[in-house]
Amino acid sequence: MRKLGVVITDGVGFRNFILSDFLNESEKKFDEVVILSCLPKEAYLEYNHSAKVVELDVFEERFATWFFRKLKESAHLRLHRADNFGIDDNYRINQSKANNPRGFATRLIYHLVSVCHSEKWIRRFDAFQQATFKNHKLTRQYRRILRDEKLNIIFFTHQRPPFIAPLVYAARKQHIKTATFIFSWDNLASKGRMAADFDYFLVWSELMKRDLLQFYSTVKNGQIAVVGTPQFEPYVLSRYEITKNEFLQKFKLQISLKTLCYSCGDSSTSKNDELYISIIAKAVLENRINNINFIVRTSPAESPERFFAIAAEFPFIKWNYPKWVLLRQNHQEAWSQRVPQTDDVIELRALAQHSDLNVNMLSTMTLDFMIFDKPVIFPVFGNINNALYNDGRFLEFKHIKHVLASDAATVALNETELIDAINHMLENPCEKLTQQRQLVALEMVEPLAEVSTRFADVLFKFSLDRKFSSK
Repeated sequence: MRKLGVVITDGVGFRNFILSDFLNESEKKFDEVVILSCLPKEAYLEYNHSAKVVELDVFEERFATWFFRKLKESAHLRLHRADNFGIDDNYRINQSKANNPRGFATRLIYHLVSVCHSEKWIRRFDAFQQATFKNHKLTRQYRRILRDEKLNIIFFTHQRPPFIAPLVYAARKQHIKTATFIFSWDNLASKGRMAADFDYFLVWSELMKRDLLQFYSTVKNGQIAVVGTPQFEPYVLSRYEITKNEFLQKFKLQISLKTLCYSCGDSSTSKNDELYISIIAKAVLENRINNINFIVRTSPAESPERFFAIAAEFPFIKWNYPKWVLLRQNHQEAWSQRVPQTDDVIELRALAQHSDLNVNMLSTMTLDFMIFDKPVIFPVFGNINNALYNDGRFLEFKHIKHVLASDAATVALNETELIDAINHMLENPCEKLTQQRQLVALEMVEPLAEVSTRFADVLFKFSLDRKFSSK
């Protein structure tokens, strides 16, 4: 019996690995697949699969666990901040001036890691954090679950959430191999340390593999598999496709006009979305942008209240509020408990496939649209010299520098540049087509139609591998 455990940590993981063909392909390779879910069990009821679902109780960090995790993460950032603007930015913004226990503790942590930030120290801090799991009641519960399920390998669909760390610890104590997937294109080059050590890593591309080997010196080449990402697999699955006419009817768009889709980030990093939407809307009303359908998709990571005033001011804008249902309250990462509905994947694909132009503030939605050969514009008005939120600093992040170097997207630094770029790209949609396709090839393994098969094959191979059996 070869048994695979799949840890679904959040709504994005649910979309990537439940709404893709991953489960079907994994069930062909393994004798049994067990979903270890950090989401409520009810999320899986309407989907046709034979996998057993085990709902995991939510892990809540005690102070000691938080302290050593923060030490580990901060030391990792401190070690790699030189010549990496994204990591340095993350290191700086996580400092605290709060006059509470965690504020004082954070300042102590930053004082310690200013000296103790080698890979050896990071591994010490990780060992201290692991020790805090030893007698935790939830760790004992996880170990009982793993003993009962007799899994050969556990696949974590996200490498960063802190609440997965005790499950990795329990797996190691049960001598079960662990694999993880690098969740997003910016996670290695600008984010903090992974939640734990894993035996194997699945990555989007050779580019991401190089980042992994750079930032994690103990990881060896044989532990990494380049497989792509199931994030975009729905774009080649017929069950998520609708026609252009169905798209126009669904969003009540005019058939004679081209369609501009603005896709928002979340409010923590894309604070100027309202400004950019307002500028485009006013330009449409003043005929400075040729007649277009204007549709805005908000971020599934947040509820859409911050856009209600703009929606009232510009009633001609069409809005696509993602159909993600919040299934659990009072979670330490509340956004992670939003789960996508099938209709949302259909709508997202339709927007990427049938819109004529995308505008976004440096998000992965860039790739969604470029997969369908659609041009992309980045409005980035904020900087250190004006009163706007400084989104311009993201242009210095390593993963964004790859995009800029490719010349696949157009950057607009002010209102005039944005309006001119929109008009130009609507008239010349294929101008950057070669660069767009080269960027997509750089960022992910193709073809998309085989991505779930690659995941299942690699995980099965790792489950048989004796070279990197769990420590």
